[in-house]
Amino acid sequence: MENKVRVLGIRFKKNGKIYYFNPADSGAELNDHVIVETARGLEYGTVVTEKTIDPTSMKSELKKVERIATDEDTAQHINNRNGAKEAHLVFEDRVAHHHLRMNLINVEYTFDRSKLLFYFTAEGRVDFRNLVRDLAQIFRTRIELRQIGVRDEAKTVGALGCCGRETCCSSFLSEFSPVSIKMAKDQGLSLNPTKISGVCGRLMCCLRYEQEGYECIIKRMPRQGEFVETPQGKGTVVGTYTIQELVKVAFNHGDEVDYGIFDLDDIKRTRKVNRAFKVNKSELKDDVATDQDLKALEQE
Repeated sequence: MENKVRVLGIRFKKNGKIYYFNPADSGAELNDHVIVETARGLEYGTVVTEKTIDPTSMKSELKKVERIATDEDTAQHINNRNGAKEAHLVFEDRVAHHHLRMNLINVEYTFDRSKLLFYFTAEGRVDFRNLVRDLAQIFRTRIELRQIGVRDEAKTVGALGCCGRETCCSSFLSEFSPVSIKMAKDQGLSLNPTKISGVCGRLMCCLRYEQEGYECIIKRMPRQGEFVETPQGKGTVVGTYTIQELVKVAFNHGDEVDYGIFDLDDIKRTRKVNRAFKVNKSELKDDVATDQDLKALEQE
């Protein structure tokens, strides 16, 4: 049996992405604060998880944990956060001076203060070259401005969702997963943008949580307009209730139509379509958005 290696998952921000490192001889354990070398330079992070992996599964060699953070390291980290707050005020003053349309979301110093990063949102491209020169003269370090999207803004700022709880992105989601209009359709939700959008203006992340379960059931569900065999005879599917795994079937008796609701396991699919069946448009009254509007809501 091939030997496995122990790796540590380290997070640098609250609910930020987890990056894996080689503990080496650092002695770092779960919940320890550590100093590690990253693409941005030295960073202060927290060990939030650990696991053992097959060395052959690694695409590249993991960087090592430099050391467990000392009291001096923690003090430096706190000073960096305080310095970032001061930089926030300076940035807003300089933005007003240059008459730029930018909304500052977050400011960060790298641990060794070799770089100062500003995260902002804007409606379009912004020429901030003069602003960067001003900031570099004031802070005497490398300046980097990063324009972020609306989802990252919501994650950083935080808010309450329509459920009344803190938004998922700001409370526990480490990464964003793609969310599509198809998920809302599969779950039988209204396609009114105001009902399926989060505070960021994109589709709610929680649409993804139950999607796998819906997909498993939908594979077995007959489509609207399909002929099915039921205990009461052959009829046409006019509606489905995915979560309850129920199917509504219409039976034609001359000029009269009877309806019945059956468990999914009690019907037999024919995979043949009733060409005379028409969707009741009144049931789609909430679908007020155009396809273009809905596409703009999707999270890539």
